[in-house]
Amino acid sequence: MPGVTKTRVVVLGAGFAGLELATCLDEALGDEVHVTVIDESESFVFGFSKLDVLFGRTNLSDVRSFYSEISKKNVDFRCETITAIDAVARRVDTDAGSHDADFLVVALGAAYDFSATPGFEQGGYEYYSVAGAQVLRDALEGFGGGRVHIAILGEPYKCPPAPFEGALLLHDAFEQRGIRDKVEISMSGYMGAPVPVSEEVSSTILGALTEHNITYIPKTTVTRLDVENRVAETDTGQPISYDLFIGIPVHRVPDVVVASGLAPDGWIPVDKENLRTSFADVYAVGDVAGVPMAKAGVFAMNAARVAAADIESKVRGSSPPEPYAGAGSCYIEFGGGAVAKVEANFLSGPTPTGHIFGPSLELAREKKAFADEQRKRWFGS
Repeated sequence: MPGVTKTRVVVLGAGFAGLELATCLDEALGDEVHVTVIDESESFVFGFSKLDVLFGRTNLSDVRSFYSEISKKNVDFRCETITAIDAVARRVDTDAGSHDADFLVVALGAAYDFSATPGFEQGGYEYYSVAGAQVLRDALEGFGGGRVHIAILGEPYKCPPAPFEGALLLHDAFEQRGIRDKVEISMSGYMGAPVPVSEEVSSTILGALTEHNITYIPKTTVTRLDVENRVAETDTGQPISYDLFIGIPVHRVPDVVVASGLAPDGWIPVDKENLRTSFADVYAVGDVAGVPMAKAGVFAMNAARVAAADIESKVRGSSPPEPYAGAGSCYIEFGGGAVAKVEANFLSGPTPTGHIFGPSLELAREKKAFADEQRKRWFGS
């Protein structure tokens, strides 16, 4: 409306959290707000779609949603690289200029530190990035047998089910090629169980690994790869030999967040009830926030809804929203087209809880429907 001063919200990052927060603000505040979303990428890919790319079930072009197609009237997307964040002034510099905000939301996710594990860049593979999934896909095509090891290289890490999905889907892929009897698959991680907060979920995953002859080595972190001899050194002193090494890389905040001073202890500290940082009208949501819970898309999305409602309450002068419950769900593929659903709650009770449903083909359809629904909500198609 002419003459109306809009509240300026700048959102850094266009993953689950950034897209959902921008959408919520557009829905709640309409023409009272102008949301600028900044991301260096031009498109969005669901995390679980990287598995589809890895195992040749789809092409990258089929799972990309372009930010230029964001369908919200009061949301403006900028494909720019963020070079500096001034949390005090709520100003962001990019390679294309600067942006000032009344409310600043950092939703830049977690970056991968491939160099944190010596030898990993030279002798390992990963599928947590789109590029990594494509490289590993090509490597698997030429793999005729041997020892495959999947290692969780640090904590916390995104998408907690993904390492186990990778192992179970590798089993399927080798079965389909008729070489499963020529392949040994093993996994290692710092955790004593696949999902430490839930014995129920861990037991189901361990049962599937055992059924598919996949070895899980708990409380073991790979610290270095001896690439020449194809040996993974560990913090327990027990080496692990491999022919193909797949790592879940160490995670950290992006460099621009480190430089900003927002994350003095590794992740951005926030009030877990509303995702506010210690800086006035600055929020951190999603994987970049230091909240004691899983780093996964639906949890980031739910946190973004709370932060958006808190911003709305400040703009409107209304009561703040209910505290963030830390609840959400995620899907895990078990092979054979079957999918399970894990529902977890990290903040509402005295201890975190987790329950698993399935696996089933029905939940596989539900997972696809979830992706279709969110894509339509954010991009309109």
